[in-house]
Amino acid sequence: MNDNDTTTATGQIAENLAARFLEKHGLTVAARNYRCRGGEIDLVCRDGTGLVFVEVRLRRNAEFGGAAASITAAKQRRIVLAAQHYLAAHRKHDRDCRFDCLLLDGTSERNIEWVKNAFSAD
Repeated sequence: MNDNDTTTATGQIAENLAARFLEKHGLTVAARNYRCRGGEIDLVCRDGTGLVFVEVRLRRNAEFGGAAASITAAKQRRIVLAAQHYLAAHRKHDRDCRFDCLLLDGTSERNIEWVKNAFSAD
């Protein structure tokens, strides 16, 4: 297994853990790894009548700033772009939306930090 395979497998573990965590907290996962040209969303969830676009970040090494530091302004723009595409493709323009981040410092549920409304589309 090469480094890309390992990274992909670890990312999948983190996203599965995040999805289970969010479901335990009342959200419903509507889509995983939604991709469009120029952006990607790890998880799209329903929270009541609203939609939550979730970025999942796993950092095992805080040497470069931890999980939160890896969500740059450029990354946020790509997530917003993908969210706009998702809303248009699924005719959900009238839904309330927010952008959350789940920050993992390992692959255990007790190492999850849930940041609601982590950034905005503005």
